[in-house]
Amino acid sequence: MSENSQFRFAGATGVGSMPGDDAREAAKTVTGSFEDFPFLPELPARGPGADMIGRTAGMLVELYARVEPSGWRIGDRPGRDTRRARSWLREDLDALEEFTQGYEGDLKVQAVGPWTLAAALELKNGEAVLSDAGACRDLAASLVEGLRLHLAEVRRRVPGARLVLQLDEPSLTSVLRGQVRTASGYRTHRAVDRQVVEATLREVVTAQDGGPVVVHSCAPDVPFALLRRAGAAAVSFDFALLTERDDDAIGEAVEGGTRLFTGVVSGTQGPLSDPAGSVMGVRTLWRRLGLHPGLLAEAVTVTPACGLAGASPAYARQALAHCARAARSLADNPE
Repeated sequence: MSENSQFRFAGATGVGSMPGDDAREAAKTVTGSFEDFPFLPELPARGPGADMIGRTAGMLVELYARVEPSGWRIGDRPGRDTRRARSWLREDLDALEEFTQGYEGDLKVQAVGPWTLAAALELKNGEAVLSDAGACRDLAASLVEGLRLHLAEVRRRVPGARLVLQLDEPSLTSVLRGQVRTASGYRTHRAVDRQVVEATLREVVTAQDGGPVVVHSCAPDVPFALLRRAGAAAVSFDFALLTERDDDAIGEAVEGGTRLFTGVVSGTQGPLSDPAGSVMGVRTLWRRLGLHPGLLAEAVTVTPACGLAGASPAYARQALAHCARAARSLADNPE
């Protein structure tokens, strides 16, 4: 078993984003839905600075970003956009603290990982940070410091929690394949060497000081083996995007003690099947891989396929409750 197998997680949690703009309502929903694995909600509907790129840009140390018509761009000093991002994060932490009084257990916080951040943030010339290897290194170092401060603040507010850090990396596959477009849109940035990608991720994982890190991507072709080598204790993904090509990587991950956060519940409106039906694909995968059914509850955490920002508040509540019920179904009837 790998060093990752020292971590045990509850059976269900959410991905990160929630609909609406009411921090207290979101915190109440999340802590009520997942009594043993809540997460810090993100509310991008509030606007720039509450979106995932702006929120993480607000955490950076000695790097500041502002909103331009083309997106978030690195600037020289903290401006209105940085202040707004930090203010909303404080509001979210206040709400979470209110609803986690005396809580002891896992608590997940999310931030954008270094490669999706490098693909999304622009340098002063308008090109992505991804275009400059030195800028990528500086960004990763700033992110590590920012995450350390953020995690320390969450620990201060919820002292009984074991923090789980989730790095959102939806652009990771595009970075590895050289599919991220340049500012003109006519070309793409060249693929980043896999060893550089892995080493940078490993550096950012150190912000957690030995605690568990989950890497989330709702894009196809998640690089499971690379993420495990970089130190991820768990990989979070959209289960519907798996193909049989992923079988070997999934089997190796489970046998190596890596937890799978399987996104099996639609992140947008849609009819919800019965909880057992939602995880039927997971059971089928298990049989195909010849894995022991008893491992299911130990290896799988059930989540929505992606964030719930695009859903209605009523559907978001249903989807989270559905994840919790589907996880119980897996634990009670692994066959």
